[in-house]
Amino acid sequence: MHIHILGICGTFMGGLAVIARQLGYEVSGSDQNVYPPMSTQLQQQGIQLMDGYRAENLDSNPDLVIIGNALSRGNPEVEEVLNKGLNYVSGPQWLAEHVLHDKWVLGVAGTHGKTTTTSMLSWILEYQGFNPGFLIGGIPLNFGISARLDGGVENKSGFFVIEADEYDSAFFDKRSKFVHYRPRTAILNNLEFDHADIFPDLEAIKRQFHHLVRTIPSEGLIICPERDDNIHDVLTMGCWTPIENTSINGCSPWNAKLLKEDGSQFAVLFENNEQGVVDWSLTGQHNVYNALSAIAAANHIGILPKDSIAALIQFINVKRRMEVIARIKGVTIYDDFAHHPTAISTTLDGLRKQVGNERIVAIVEPRSNTMRLGVHTETLAKSLANADVAIIYQPKNLDWDLSRLNHYADNIEIFQSIDAIIAKLKVEACLGGHFVLMSNGSFGGIYQRLQEEI
Repeated sequence: MHIHILGICGTFMGGLAVIARQLGYEVSGSDQNVYPPMSTQLQQQGIQLMDGYRAENLDSNPDLVIIGNALSRGNPEVEEVLNKGLNYVSGPQWLAEHVLHDKWVLGVAGTHGKTTTTSMLSWILEYQGFNPGFLIGGIPLNFGISARLDGGVENKSGFFVIEADEYDSAFFDKRSKFVHYRPRTAILNNLEFDHADIFPDLEAIKRQFHHLVRTIPSEGLIICPERDDNIHDVLTMGCWTPIENTSINGCSPWNAKLLKEDGSQFAVLFENNEQGVVDWSLTGQHNVYNALSAIAAANHIGILPKDSIAALIQFINVKRRMEVIARIKGVTIYDDFAHHPTAISTTLDGLRKQVGNERIVAIVEPRSNTMRLGVHTETLAKSLANADVAIIYQPKNLDWDLSRLNHYADNIEIFQSIDAIIAKLKVEACLGGHFVLMSNGSFGGIYQRLQEEI
């Protein structure tokens, strides 16, 4: 059977392609933004990639076309699918029908931390020998691949860990992806306004999260932070599933006691009984919450907290999540997949607490749909407070004037070309410090160019 995937280099669709290949299907795909690390991963799996959307990409008449949610009517390849009468489906529906239908699904939802928490939970299960299947919106360095059907041996446990995204499924299915997954164990990390391109307001996102809650069985489990008013609103719409809360220096059943302010060391308590200490390389209270949620989810399927803690001590974060990509002449360069002001704020807060008074230079490409629309002008400016210098790239096709940010912060400088940014960073490099490149895309190839220049 030949499956062709439109939008194959997206993190979700790329993972889907890997799983389809592992099921034994012939897999090809097309995308207009073919770049590493996803393109490299797909090529290593023997998947044919086609750069650009063209009608002739479908000359082979594939048996099934899986259409990503970034594709819409008017796209030449979508039009060819419809005109030729080819069989097509959304990615989440295909996954639900062909992979998840007989699995114990552990789903991780929320505005922030989905990828990292899904990676943590998958690694805990792997560390304990469960050989789980997983689909993650990034490449966890403990595995080196973003998705798999199982661990190369029979997955007797039947567990599948999935990043449960609230984005829509396809142009013909506007439901959030996660309503297809039907998790038995569900983590709701947090909830804020995001995806301004498809959701008119926060209430619309809450409604989608409520639809997810309605699919979780009464014998399942929901894990969420004790203090998140938006998640509380979702659960008060109706909940038929037991809930376990998490907190930091609080009173929830799952509680973390910070031993280091930057979150790199903390004790895990369950019902006021210490289960062990996580001492790892990650920083930030957001990652402490991620870890607590993963430990609680693993406990739900029978993994003792002490064993989860042992796994997390050996956890390596996801590629492009504060990944150190170079240390050159007193400058440490990080690659961080920042997509939302809150993610920027929590990441820089964790780094500040780790490095103290050392210089931090944040370099941001506002590439996500929410940031491109200028919805979070004030919060974006304030999210950069922990940076000594904040450099923001304003490409020609951005939908709003970044100069508005200067009304809310005095550490922000705006540049309209990558060349100008690199020239600025060469000057900043003379003072040393930590350069955090924050984008959910390729950022014009700045990662390699910056290393070469300094």
